Amino acid sequence: MKRVPIVGPTYEEMLHPWKINPKIRKKAIEMKKKDPLHPVNLFNITWYNENDEPYYFVLPKELTGVKANIIVLYAKDFPSGSHKVGATYSVLMEKTVTGEVDPTRHTLIWPSTGNYGIGGAWVSSRMNYDSIVILPEEMSQERFDTITAYGARYVKTPGGEANVREIYEKSKELKAQDPERIKILNQFSEFGNYRFHYYVTGNTVIELVKKYNIGNKRVSAVVLGVGSAGTIASGDRIKQEFPEAKVVAVEPLECPTLAFNGYGAHDIQGIGDKHVTWIHHVYNMDAVVLVDDMDSKKMLHVLVDEKGKEFLASIIGKDAAEYLSDKFGISGVANVIGAIKVAKFYNLGEDDNVFTVATDNIDRYWSVIKKMEEQYGKLDYAEAKSRYERIFRFQEPTWIVEGDRWQRERWHNLKYYTWVEQQGKTVEELDSQRSEEFWHNEQKKVDEYIELLEDYRKKHWDELVKLWEVDL
Repeated sequence: MKRVPIVGPTYEEMLHPWKINPKIRKKAIEMKKKDPLHPVNLFNITWYNENDEPYYFVLPKELTGVKANIIVLYAKDFPSGSHKVGATYSVLMEKTVTGEVDPTRHTLIWPSTGNYGIGGAWVSSRMNYDSIVILPEEMSQERFDTITAYGARYVKTPGGEANVREIYEKSKELKAQDPERIKILNQFSEFGNYRFHYYVTGNTVIELVKKYNIGNKRVSAVVLGVGSAGTIASGDRIKQEFPEAKVVAVEPLECPTLAFNGYGAHDIQGIGDKHVTWIHHVYNMDAVVLVDDMDSKKMLHVLVDEKGKEFLASIIGKDAAEYLSDKFGISGVANVIGAIKVAKFYNLGEDDNVFTVATDNIDRYWSVIKKMEEQYGKLDYAEAKSRYERIFRFQEPTWIVEGDRWQRERWHNLKYYTWVEQQGKTVEELDSQRSEEFWHNEQKKVDEYIELLEDYRKKHWDELVKLWEVDL
């Protein structure tokens, strides 16, 4: 029996899910809890819930210790528990509707340090593809378990979060074994990743601050960790709407690649991959802020532990402490620390809005918490208070490297060593990224892919309706 490539929403439908066919959306919302692995759940890839309310909150200022509003989009309610599913779907959707990949002929390789691979496992299995995730062996056990549960396989590579070259090498090794069958979908170079966040995430934030009258209804800073540099593409769209917005990349202090051409191992899983990605528009960046990985893990522990929540309840109330407890993973906490630093560094006021993201949730990190307790002991009230005061409340605006013309040139030039020397890009391709026109052309392709996907769905409509199991 032929394996039909299943597809889901367009970019516009991911941004505005109420534009999805009502019967299809109703089915998707029903299956979100009833059967999270059903292919119709592709239509739940959006920053909005079933009531058309965005997945967001504004952190209590009593918690952050800054005047500015720190707005957090949280991704735990996406399929697969992370917004990376949007990037993986967008990459695979683009290649499906153009015929570049076909489930009857190809096996997909997802090079990843975690959430992209998990998203790839979820998406590819829902879209009828066979796939393999390449993942460093030191990542949390929950990641490997989830990949298997979603119907994909994985291959472990040496090292941890910063060991991306090993992932690339394994991907190329597998492709060399069967070059016609193997297709590598590299989040670090595929512009579907960029377009999802530019169009869907970026426009969601713009609409959010205006609709809900947050602060001055503008964005003063975008503060986001860079792994693939997909999420920070939202800053490109936000800056077009609010030119005063600062776009600031969060990096691990232990691996300051953009900040200092540095290197090192760290454990902020999801960011700090020790290279500058092909899809990172570094000329649109204003600064880099460095965050300690242990601070990120220790504050996550406070947010999720019962003693930690007991302490936080004394500051923000029991309901708020409980609400926040399942919204963050390690990189989400790192983003908040970075946002606090940036708000202080730029002396942002009460009407200023700082945007960041909680990319996944604690379900992916209980094993990390367990290791921390083995190393540092159980958390008590006094330790929770101490961590909060040092990491959030009195965080210092240090380790911030601002970008001028020459700094941006350095960030750009770092791409050469990964992409030209190792990954087969040409110098001419690299030089083309200096032009703003290059990035505008990639952004405009959103409309092209909307049209291509709509045409694909019309062509295969009867088959897709059966696979979605929707009664139209």
